[in-house]
Amino acid sequence: MASSVSSSPDSAGIVRVPFPELVERLTRALRHLGFEHENASLCARLFAETTRDGVYSHGVRRFPRFAAMVRSGLVHPNAVPERTARCGALERWDGQSGPGNANAWRSMERAIALARASGIGCVALANTNHWMRGGACGWQAAEAGMIGMCWTNTMPNLPPWGGTTPAVGNNPLVLAVPRAHGPIVLDIAMSQFSYGALESYRDRGEQLPVIGGFDAAGELTRDPAAIESSQRPLPIGFWKGSGLAFILDVIGAALSGGQATCEIPPDPLQETGQSQVFIAIGGSFGRNPDDIADAAIQFLQSSQPVSEAAHIRYPGQQTLRIREENLARGVPVDRSIWEDLG
Repeated sequence: MASSVSSSPDSAGIVRVPFPELVERLTRALRHLGFEHENASLCARLFAETTRDGVYSHGVRRFPRFAAMVRSGLVHPNAVPERTARCGALERWDGQSGPGNANAWRSMERAIALARASGIGCVALANTNHWMRGGACGWQAAEAGMIGMCWTNTMPNLPPWGGTTPAVGNNPLVLAVPRAHGPIVLDIAMSQFSYGALESYRDRGEQLPVIGGFDAAGELTRDPAAIESSQRPLPIGFWKGSGLAFILDVIGAALSGGQATCEIPPDPLQETGQSQVFIAIGGSFGRNPDDIADAAIQFLQSSQPVSEAAHIRYPGQQTLRIREENLARGVPVDRSIWEDLG
């Protein structure tokens, strides 16, 4: 069957790939890396869905780094999480150094199962790897009719407020609410712009829309390259984001029995052993989110925009638009990465 990949007018370095073909190519690449069928299929789908939904920095673009960690032995391709402890609807699991996105998906799947039985479920996962796009687990929970919450710690890559060197992780937090007309999913890093977002702006030759960190001289700047060089991104809410990053790390490590940020190597190619928490809440307890969400969104979007060109969006709305566009036109993939996938 001939490939239906096409060049994209967006960029000379981008090709548009039909979603099923992208999943198939990634699955084949993972099989060549030693993945057995089940882990290869799940891992490939999650990488492809991340790019499909417009989170380009954490999808296929990150695949070469992921493959390098598999080859180095830090990611065990066929490992799956194992439960090590249980107390009611709270469970502790060991990720066995398996592929981070697959480990995260399975952990939220288990939290959802616990919530269906008890109304709430919590899985604390230790000894895992980078989950790539944590928001995937928020969508997973919401699409299962659950309120979802999850977070991870990371290597130290964010200076605490008042510091100039990294001593906390840029620990992403995901909150999700089910809704018939499209879930509400908030997926945020603890810095104003994640390192992936800084990379994307730099690659496009664009300045950040607002101040995002400090340059080498300690001055606030919108230059993404300067922030990458200084390693001083600005925490969200200044000291509040710094404090939130710190406490998420401590809670995650305590619940999972795993490593804290201070114990994770400060090298992207050695970043392993993260601690993560996955919570699902469902059942008939409380009000149906649909009774609240539509009215809340309508009220949110009734606010007067700052300009005629401005759009007030609820968390997740842009994702649904990008997903629809990329399914129709093909998922945008860097040409060099597509060719390297074979």
